[in-house]
Amino acid sequence: MNKNKLYWFFQIVGWSLYNINEIFQYTLQFGYDSSMISNALANTVLSIILTHLFRLVVKRFNWGVLHLPQLAIRVGLSVFAMTVILVALNVPLDVKYVGELLNEKPVLVIEYFINLAKPILVWALIYMFYNYSEERRQREVEEIKLKSSIKETEAKVLRAQMNPHFMFNALNSIRALVLEDPTRAQQGITQLSNILRSSLLADRRKTVALKEELRTIEDYLALEKVRYEERLQMKWDIAPETQNIQVPPMMLQTLVENAIKHGVQKAINWGFVEINTSITDNKLYIKIRNTGQLQGTESKSESGGFGLKNTAQRLDLLYGSEASFKIYQEDSLTVCAEIMIPLSSAEARSVSETKNAAPALTAN
Repeated sequence: MNKNKLYWFFQIVGWSLYNINEIFQYTLQFGYDSSMISNALANTVLSIILTHLFRLVVKRFNWGVLHLPQLAIRVGLSVFAMTVILVALNVPLDVKYVGELLNEKPVLVIEYFINLAKPILVWALIYMFYNYSEERRQREVEEIKLKSSIKETEAKVLRAQMNPHFMFNALNSIRALVLEDPTRAQQGITQLSNILRSSLLADRRKTVALKEELRTIEDYLALEKVRYEERLQMKWDIAPETQNIQVPPMMLQTLVENAIKHGVQKAINWGFVEINTSITDNKLYIKIRNTGQLQGTESKSESGGFGLKNTAQRLDLLYGSEASFKIYQEDSLTVCAEIMIPLSSAEARSVSETKNAAPALTAN
């Protein structure tokens, strides 16, 4: 039963039961009279009409957003007006029962008015409480939708900001090959097209499988290998059960790019980049280690700070406080960036089924 049908059900049943009780009370006091039925029917219809009009006014003028004093005045005046109309109907109908009493003690009109006002006031208070609760719930739903929309927009902006930075470095790597080694340049273009395809798909998805992200990194590192040759050493330590875990697209590639730019590029002889993944307590841990030293001013620089800030923001947008990101100096020559992402319930079940099914992939 929808809300509208439920409202009319309670309207009809509620006012009918109230007026049936009035018939019972009048019968005990004055004896049964067949006119009581028609009187009760008239009161039931009028009460339904008046309270429904009150409901329409509340919704039309949006009383739910008013401050309490303003609301109390409007509800009070409405209850008074509805009661006056009911009194105007009931005095002629009840004259045979209470006419003499009202003539002897006119002050009883006030008691008569109060008795008729009670059910109207109770109805108005119940409805205003319900209306307030509904509007508050609706506002909370709208706020959640708005926050979700804002987060989605922010995430898209972060992904869009990242891609031009990555493209610039990749194109530089290919440009260096065009004259020196056309064959390898063609391979580089193929690798770049793969990366661009992943990047375009990434803009449409909040997360991708880790194995897809690792393939993008492999293509990127292959391009960087052209620039640095033997100066760039790559190490992989990927736990098989981690490969289908969902991660933010292009996030790890940004960290690897920073690792090369602020680590390997500054190394005197050679440098390395190592990627390690593991799962502990239903959490995915990703470590990106590289040659280098974490400078105090690096986190504030345009290039280094961008990747780190981008990563922290994207994790917060997707996972809130359940995820974490930190970067620290592991030893005098090694910097480590560590990401922790919580597994979904489906991912946790999948990991429990596949863990230890195959040894970790290690490559140098």
